[in-house]
Amino acid sequence: MAGTLYLVGTPIGNLEDISLRALRILKEADLILAEDTRRTRKLLSHYDIHTPLRSYHEHNERALAPEALARLEGGADLALVTDAGLPGISDPGAFLVQAAAARGIPVAAVPGPTAFALALVVSGLSTERFAFWGFPPRQGRERRAFLAAALAEEKPAIFYEAPTRLARTLADLAELAPARRAAVVRELTKAHEEVCRGVLAELATTFADREVKGEICLVVAGRPAGEQEGTAARLEADPVRLVEDLLRQGWERKEALREAARRSGLSRRAVYSAWVAKKEKGSL
Repeated sequence: MAGTLYLVGTPIGNLEDISLRALRILKEADLILAEDTRRTRKLLSHYDIHTPLRSYHEHNERALAPEALARLEGGADLALVTDAGLPGISDPGAFLVQAAAARGIPVAAVPGPTAFALALVVSGLSTERFAFWGFPPRQGRERRAFLAAALAEEKPAIFYEAPTRLARTLADLAELAPARRAAVVRELTKAHEEVCRGVLAELATTFADREVKGEICLVVAGRPAGEQEGTAARLEADPVRLVEDLLRQGWERKEALREAARRSGLSRRAVYSAWVAKKEKGSL
C-alpha cells in the first residue's frame, strides 16, 4: 500500500503559527523534504522533532522526484515543506504533487498560513474576489504585459516581490495606474510587520529611496468601473483582452496574437505569455 505525500503548511514568521496536526505529521513522517534544510531544522529543533530531512528545491525537484515517488509507492509517508507557507504556491511542490496524483498516490494538505491571503485581509481592499499573480517577470516587454494584464482585472491583484525590486515594481505600476489604491505588506507575523496603504503614486514615492528588507506582498485594488480614459490608455488596451476579443470575432489564434502585439506595441511572445498566464489562473 502506498504511503501519503503530506503538503505541510509551516509558519511564515512567528513559529507559534503552526497547527497541532502539522507537528504530528512532521514527527510521524518517514522523511521530510525541505526547500532549505537549515531553515526547517530551526523549526524542527524548536519543537524537538528529529525526523530525517532531505533537501528538495526548485533546482533539484525534477531529479529527486523519482526517488520520492519510489519511497511513496513503497509505503513511506513523506512530508513536503517549504521555507514558509504552503508548498506549491510560488515555491516547489506542484511538480511532485502532479506526479504523485498521476500514479494514484494519496496527497494530503495540512493547512497553514499563506502570505498572500494574510496580506489581502489586512490590506483594507475588497476581499470578495481576487487574483494571485505571484512574482512579476523581472524585465522586458513580458513584464509590462504581465503588469498591464493584472491591472486590467476588476478584482484586486496580489503580487510577491523581492525587497530589491519593490521600488521598481511600484514605479512601473504607478506609471500605468497612479491613482489605484494599494498596500505594501511586509514581514507578516514577524517583529517588524508593516502595512503601508495609499495610492500607487504615493507608495512609489515612499519606497523610491527606502531600503527595505524581508518578505513582501503587494496588493493592488481592481480596476474601478469608469476608470479615467487616460489610465485605460496606459494599460495599452490590455493585450490579453484584445486577443480574447479577436478570438470571439473568429480570428485564428496565431493571427489574434499577432494583431494584439501590433496594437499594443509588445512582442507576440510577450502577449502570448500574458495570455497563457491569465488562462492558467482561470481569469479567462
